[in-house]
Amino acid sequence: MGRVILGGKEVIMSMHKEEVLELVRQLPDEVDVEEVIYRLYLREKLAAAEADIAAGRTLSPEEVREQARTWRQ
Repeated sequence: MGRVILGGKEVIMSMHKEEVLELVRQLPDEVDVEEVIYRLYLREKLAAAEADIAAGRTLSPEEVREQARTWRQ
């Protein structure tokens, strides 16, 4: 499994080969390596967000506003 640093923490990134192949099939015939890497990164971030939502690790709009207020001080 690949390990990368995202947001200052180590994250294990893993996908089934078929998922990677499907992602590649959806790309245009001519594509930069950076675009492929970005799409893989984006897919992993979206999967992590969906897992957070499913586990109830979310904030209400009011909680977000309250946290943002402390950033401005």
